[in-house]
Amino acid sequence: MQVFINVVVMLALLALLFVQHRRGVSFMRRVLTALVLGVAWGAAMQFIYGPAHPATTPTISLYNIVGTGYTRLLQMIVIPLVFVSITTAITNLKDPKILGKYGSVILAVLIATTAASALITVFVTSWFNLDSSAIAQSTAEANRMDYLATTANTVTSANIAQRIIEIIPTNVFNAFAGQAPNSTLGVVLFSMLLGVAILSIRAKFPKESEIMTSFLSSAREAVMKIVSFIISLTPYGILALMTRFLATQRIEQIAELGTFVIANYVALAIIFLMHLAILLVLKCNPIIYVKKCLTAFAFAFTSRSSAATLPLTISTQVKKLGVPQGIAGISSSLATSIGQNGCAGMYPAMLAVMIAPTVGINPFSPGFLIPLVLVIAISSFGIAGVGGGATMAALVVLSAMNLPVALAGLLISIEPLIDMGRTLVNVSNGIVSGVVTAKTSKEMDMSIYNAKDTAVQMVD
Repeated sequence: MQVFINVVVMLALLALLFVQHRRGVSFMRRVLTALVLGVAWGAAMQFIYGPAHPATTPTISLYNIVGTGYTRLLQMIVIPLVFVSITTAITNLKDPKILGKYGSVILAVLIATTAASALITVFVTSWFNLDSSAIAQSTAEANRMDYLATTANTVTSANIAQRIIEIIPTNVFNAFAGQAPNSTLGVVLFSMLLGVAILSIRAKFPKESEIMTSFLSSAREAVMKIVSFIISLTPYGILALMTRFLATQRIEQIAELGTFVIANYVALAIIFLMHLAILLVLKCNPIIYVKKCLTAFAFAFTSRSSAATLPLTISTQVKKLGVPQGIAGISSSLATSIGQNGCAGMYPAMLAVMIAPTVGINPFSPGFLIPLVLVIAISSFGIAGVGGGATMAALVVLSAMNLPVALAGLLISIEPLIDMGRTLVNVSNGIVSGVVTAKTSKEMDMSIYNAKDTAVQMVD
């Protein structure tokens, strides 16, 4: 009976969002409404039942039809979207050399901001006086520590050179199927090569080149139509995802690690302000940026997956911020696996600084700080933009710095909570890298960026 009531409540909330849509309520307002409703109903379930209640698990399983279903739809379209976005953008270029310029600027922004994020986190961690020895552990955390300690060698066995090599897929069809390591980056690489190849044969084989270009353009229009439909479902997905998160968290464990959680969000907030400062230097209004990216941020926060947010990230750049399709596709795609400010920058730096004093290392000594920042910047290549990516990044960095890796296991109870903020910052960094590239190359349409409201355009 309790499960039935819970399902009825969710259906009523979904119906409310549908009525808003029928009445012409703006897309952004519906997203915000979904976020508020998800927080309210998730908190209510936490208060009424708690995560251990017999009714919670079957209820959330049914809610997952909406929440996880929406996430899987986005994941389904990621690879086709990356492929058609990058190939069509390159085939529309007049000068292929511009592609190298785009890529170099995007990578520079991603890596530089990751290094800066690590430095910011070092000082925030010191400010909060965080120490790994002060964190208590339960049975679950102890088991997680043992698991990570035994698997760390496997995760970190590949050196940086090997991880870069793995970006090149040995079978492109495996990359398209998501079966290869760094599949998204593999598809990005293949799409770039195909686009350049079509450009290179244009003079000698104009007919064949035109056929390929026409096919890719048609495919892009079809894929973008699917993307628009999926994005229109965002309010429903956010409602279910936020409800699930708040209903299933163990509040008492979060409270025990409250200082660590607060320190994480303070560091993330400062990193996000750094993004806004970069925009300000480029004479792009940061307030407009936040308003227009709110939908992408909301989904990133609730889904904890920058890879799943990719369609939203690309659409936001193109339709709301005036970034060309090619730059948006490359920057957003690369940012899912390279230079993640939250998962690959902030989190490993915080753990390293917390652990260093326990093994007799001064985290502010140049001999520790400089290698730490360099390792974080370089090792940010190939970190998966999905839940758990930050833990993998931490394992790589801690092992490279010869520090114990077990601390990552102690934080299992609050991992989802801090991962939400980290993912939002990761997505923001990808968007900022696209804006910086478009603005510096003088190809950004500032009339779109400064337009008052393009929220409806994004889903039309």
